[in-house]
Amino acid sequence: MPGFTLTGYSPAPVEEVWKLLFDPARFPEWWSGVESVRTDRPGEYTMWPDGYPDFPMPQKLRTDHGNGRVTISCQVSDIDVAWQLAEAGDGTAIEVRVQLPAGEAFRLDQQRELIADSLVRLAALATSST
Repeated sequence: MPGFTLTGYSPAPVEEVWKLLFDPARFPEWWSGVESVRTDRPGEYTMWPDGYPDFPMPQKLRTDHGNGRVTISCQVSDIDVAWQLAEAGDGTAIEVRVQLPAGEAFRLDQQRELIADSLVRLAALATSST
């Protein structure tokens, strides 16, 4: 399965970053390429990508607060994005692993660009929330 891992850091405490990852309604504030979100039931939401108002993409969200992990699975493209948080001094180390099915490998570079930008935006927004 094609994929990649990126790392980042936020001077914000883990809980501030967690609040942004745990709440899909906040994704449009920092996740590049996400125009809007509708929360459905716990663990499920629908995302509309930028520029595609008629293309709903159902998502599954799994959280493991004790281990600082949030995993999002796109039910349309089968792309999995796992965010891992860890204390790093007074701030937060952020690791994100993305896995794409072989049929979506052509989107690898685009996904890497979107996730890299999202990582920077997530860290900055968490910092501004403190």
